[in-house]
Formats: sequence, C-alpha cells, structure tokens
Amino acid sequence: MLRKMFVIFGISDILWMVFAVSQAFKVDMFPNEYKIFAQIGDSVSLTCSATGSFSKDPEIHLSRPPEVGKPVTVTCSVPDVYPFERLEIEFLKGNRSMKVQEFLEPSEKKAQETKSLEVTFSPTDEDIGKALVCQATLHIYDDDSPPKERKTTKELEVYISPKDTAVSVNPSTRLQEGDSVTMTCTSAGLPAPRILWSKKLDNGNLQLLSENATLTLISIRAEDSGIYVCEGDNPVGKDRKEVKLIVQERNFTVEISPGPQIAAQIGHSVVLTCDVRDCESPSFSWRTQIDSPLNGKVRSEGSKSTLTLSPVSVENEHFYLCTVTCGQKKLEKRIQVKPYSFPSDPEIEMSGPLVSGNPVTVSCKVPNVYPFDRLEMELFKGESIMMNKVFSKDVSKKALETKSLEKTFIPTAEDTGNVLVCLARLPIDEMEFELKQRQSTQTLYVNVAPRDTTILVSPSSILEEGSSVNMTCSSNGLPAPKILWSRQLSNGNLQPISENETLTFMATKMEDSGIYVCEGINQVGISRKEVKLIIQVAPKDIQLTAFPSESVKEGDTVIISCTCGNVPPTLVILKKKAETGYTVLKSTGGAYTIHRAQLEDAGVYQCESKNEVGSQLRSLTLDVKGRESNKDYFSPELLVLYCAFFLIIPAIGMIIYFARKASMTGSYSLVEA
Repeated sequence: MLRKMFVIFGISDILWMVFAVSQAFKVDMFPNEYKIFAQIGDSVSLTCSATGSFSKDPEIHLSRPPEVGKPVTVTCSVPDVYPFERLEIEFLKGNRSMKVQEFLEPSEKKAQETKSLEVTFSPTDEDIGKALVCQATLHIYDDDSPPKERKTTKELEVYISPKDTAVSVNPSTRLQEGDSVTMTCTSAGLPAPRILWSKKLDNGNLQLLSENATLTLISIRAEDSGIYVCEGDNPVGKDRKEVKLIVQERNFTVEISPGPQIAAQIGHSVVLTCDVRDCESPSFSWRTQIDSPLNGKVRSEGSKSTLTLSPVSVENEHFYLCTVTCGQKKLEKRIQVKPYSFPSDPEIEMSGPLVSGNPVTVSCKVPNVYPFDRLEMELFKGESIMMNKVFSKDVSKKALETKSLEKTFIPTAEDTGNVLVCLARLPIDEMEFELKQRQSTQTLYVNVAPRDTTILVSPSSILEEGSSVNMTCSSNGLPAPKILWSRQLSNGNLQPISENETLTFMATKMEDSGIYVCEGINQVGISRKEVKLIIQVAPKDIQLTAFPSESVKEGDTVIISCTCGNVPPTLVILKKKAETGYTVLKSTGGAYTIHRAQLEDAGVYQCESKNEVGSQLRSLTLDVKGRESNKDYFSPELLVLYCAFFLIIPAIGMIIYFARKASMTGSYSLVEA
C-alpha cells in the first residue's frame, strides 16, 4: 500500500512538473484534491487533462483582395500552439505547394505562441476558384504517436478592377427643355461592378442619383444641365466615366399646313392651319404679303389658328402669312395658295359626220381651265400625233377660260376603228393629290356615201301583160345604204313604193309600165338608178276617122287620122287601096291630110296598128263629090267651115301628141290627153 501511494504521489509530482513549465496550459485533475487517501487493497483512478497546445485550425489572411496581375500576400497562421519547435506549416494553392516552413529553434520562453508563414504571388485568371490550403503539423514527443494535423481551406476569389466604363445617351447630350433623356452605363470587372450615377455639383462633390445602370431624366429643365458621372465599383477598385448634358431653353415653333405651297381648286374650300408648339398663350394674325384682303375667315383657338378660303377663286392667288407672338418673341410662316381649275375631261367635237374623202374639222376643248398658260394639249389619231399646242401666258387675264385646238383632216374608210385621243395636261407641281392629266377618246366611224347602185331585172324590163317580174337593187356604202323603190310620175316627182331590195310584180298590167327608181340612202348621201318597165299589149281601140266627113266635095281638105288607145305606142300605118294593092301613105303622127280633094282621092283607106304582140286593122271609104262647073259658089256656111278647119287641125295634132306621150309613160288616159 505504501508502494502504491508512493507511485500515485510520484506520478502527480511528475505531471505537475511537466505542466508547470507553461502558463498557457490548462490542467484539470480529478479528483480535484491536492492529496487523496486511498485504501490499501482498493483501486484509485487519477485523471489529468490538458487543452490548448494545438487546439485551433490555422487561419488564412490576405493582405488585400486578390486581383488579377497584382501581388497579394497570403498569411497562414497557427494560433496558440505549443511546443512550436515541433510545428511545421505548409501553404498550398490548389494541388501545388507554395511554401513549407518548420519552426525548429527551441525557445527559452515556455508559452503558447502563434506561428505563421507568408506567401506572395500574383493571381491569374486560371486561379479563379482554386483552393488556398494552410496545413499545420505538430510533431509530439512520443515518436510512437502520430503527428497532430490541422488545416484550413479557403476558395480563392480573384477580382478584376472595374474598367472600360462606357456611357450611351439617347437621344442626345444636347437637349431642349421638356425633352427626356436616357443614359445607360456599363463597366467590366470581377465581381461585376456596382453602377452608381451621380451629378457633379458646383463645389466638385458628387450627388448620388441612382444605383441602377440606367438613369432616365423626364421633362428636363435648363438647370438639369451639367456633368453626370457613372462609376463602376467593386471590392478592388473603381472606374468612372463622365458625360456632359446641355439642356437649352426651348424656343416655340410655328408650323403652317398643308405646306409651303398648296394648289387649291377653284370653287372648293381650303383650310390653312397655323400650329404653335411650346408656347402657352400665343396670339395670331393673318395677312397677305401684299396686304390685299384676305377673302377668308379666321378662327383661333388654343395653339392653332385657321384661315378658311371658301369658295376659292382667282383672287386668292397670294402668299398668306401667319404671325405668332409668344411673350416678346414673334415668328412668321407663309404659305402660297395657287388656285387652279381643271374640272373635267376634254371634249371632242366634229364639224360634221365623217365621210370618206370629205374634209372634217375635229375640235378638242378643255372647259373652265386655270391657269391656262400652263395648259398643254395633244391630239392623236391612233398612235400618230396630229397636233399639239402649248398656250402662252396672258398676264392681263385672271379668269376661267375654255381652251381648244382644231385640226382638219380628210378621213378614209381605213380610219374606221381608229381612236381619236385628246390629251390635256396642267403641270402644277404642287398638285400632289389632284389629277394633272385628263383625256377623252372617240372611236372613228367613217361614213361612205352610197355608190355603185345597180338594178337587176328578171326576166326582162319589156314584158307581156300578165307576166311576173323581179327588180333587185343593191348599193354600196357605210353604213350600209337603205334601199327605197319609187315610181316616177308624169310631173317628174317620185312616188315611194317599197323599202325592200327586191320589187316584185306578180301579174303585170299595162298600167305598170313606167320608170322605176331605186335609191341607196344613208346619212351621208343618196345614189340612184332608174329602169324603164314596158308592159306590152296587142293593139286595140283603133280609131280611123275622116275630118270633116267621109263624104266631101271636090276641092275640100280632108284629114284622115288613125289613133290607138293602148300603150306602149304601136306602129300606125295608113294605106289606100289601089288596083294593085294598098299604097302606104306618108302620114304624120297617124294623120294624113288631103289638100283640095280630087275625085281620084275617093276610095278605101286602111289603118294598121301593130306591135310585137299583135296587130289590128280599121278601114273607111272616102267619097269625093264633084263641083258644078259653071257657077262660082260661095256661101257663108263654107266660110265658117273653112275657118273651123284651120282651127281643128292643130287641135287634132295636139290630141295625137298627148295620146302618144301618155302611151309612152304607160298611163294612158283619154281624158288627160
């Protein structure tokens, strides 16, 4: 038991001696008594614990945030280590050992100390994300015990200082009051720089405005002018860019519409508008450049003023000026009004119908045109130009006028189907939405007067009574002529009969004889053709007479007359019977005159009437009595008879003449004769 107690007290003395050499050790004993009594034969347990000799992990410290290309010192420290002469510290970057240090020199000072090593290097882009490792190894006294190790790992965050800071300004760095502007800033770096917008004050200080990349200023004013600073900032640096904004005081503007010039159609209305911007209370006035009457109505409201010209006339051909007063400033805008009139297409007129070979004048006119000095006209026939005309200026006239051109030409049948084109241009440059060109067309239809009129008679124009006959008429012309059949009367007039091309008589009569006229008619002329139709009949109604009587005295005058009552006239032959036959007498118009009849003139007289159809005979016997030889006989009755004889002979001749004429015309009438 004494031995056991000696051992216990001996171990306790040794531990106290070991631990007493270092004030940094913390020693705990259990039981916590300076002396302990133990019963002999029993067991006793003494516990001694010490902490703090290698109780903390190493610490890694950087002299500054790591930045690509710039040296940085890394300190790897091991705090509160003892005994440090057995300490070994190694620093690794990734898998590569950068530095190893052992602390071998014994120190007279017996206490806990912090030991460290330093490594300086310049980070690269490849170092981003690598691990920094600080590893500490403490080799204890007992060589059989493994060394104590502690290590700390820290990811390497490599920084890039902000650079390439840039600013974009939209719409411009020069602005007007009331405008809006957007400024956008960008800056490159790692980590991504924070963007700060500031405005430089007059004293040089910066007034922070925004921490967004985009700075928008709305409805800016003149006092917003100045220098704006964009700063890119991250833990390793700053980079700034300045931009200068100039905000000008806004001047009011005046616009006049529809534009600097306007073409106004005469008779219509036009509105001139004067519009002001950036002026709260404008005042307006309108005038003409030559201070003539406005001839229009002015209305002003708010920022607009209008001048209405209604209706537009040639008197409105002026420069109109709108004057706007805003505060102390005045602005004036002008607009030129150019009246014009070009209301309708040209009109094409002909002097008469188009007849092949006959000259005709075509007129092309443009009504109510203004200003006519700019008018151009062209006349085409098909693809060929016939005439053009440019009208000269007449400064003394300011009125609507009708202008025209005329061309005389001789149409031909080949012109039919061609197109006449009348083209009119009024080249007014300001007529942006009005018709500057008008045209009219007319298709030519050339008329050809009837010609080559012919009549075809079938079977013949000389027929026997009761026969049929067709008379067909044709005529050439354009348009196709209309056919008109007529019969010529005795007075020369024409009696219309038919409008068919063919005139047909089914059973002709003697009265159908006569002159028939065919006319080809169109609107430009007439062509005619005649045909004589003869209806023949056998001679009939022959009259053979002796005047004054069939019994006369010797020395008397006797007229023997033969007439035929049908047409056409027949051949009349007067004959006197003789012993050897009949002797043909020389008659005139069917009449034979015996002057101073003799006894030998007595006898049988015969009249034969014949034609192609037949013949007829008539006879009479003339008796001539002899006179008493020894007496001169003269009586009043004989004188009267003698005078009547010389009157009757011409009358009989006239009757015969008219009878024959009536027979030739085919309308025999004894009463008419």
